[in-house]
Amino acid sequence: MSNQVDSLENEHAVSAEGQQHPISLYLKIWVLLFVLSALSYMVDYMQFQGVIRWVLILVFMALKAGFIIAIFMHMMWERMALITAILIPPLCLLLLIALMGMESRYTFLSRLTFFSST
Repeated sequence: MSNQVDSLENEHAVSAEGQQHPISLYLKIWVLLFVLSALSYMVDYMQFQGVIRWVLILVFMALKAGFIIAIFMHMMWERMALITAILIPPLCLLLLIALMGMESRYTFLSRLTFFSST
């Protein structure tokens, strides 16, 4: 009986203090963020042009943002409901932005077709 009470008190003490994560995890992510930043700068240094440049920059940016959100903002340890509540709205906005981009291209091409002077 005494062991059960002690274990319950220990669990309560741990939950009251919060969850502790090893410092090595934070240091590894910190180093990884520096490496990704260096790779992002290398895109400009190597003078990539066109679509490959923007794809690489956006990929490195998304990776860095994902690591920051997952580790430093503790999203990796949150419940799925909170994760979806935070991540679904920005994803929906990105989808709407992509749809608006496709519609603007259609409108531009339609105007070129029907309003061009020949």
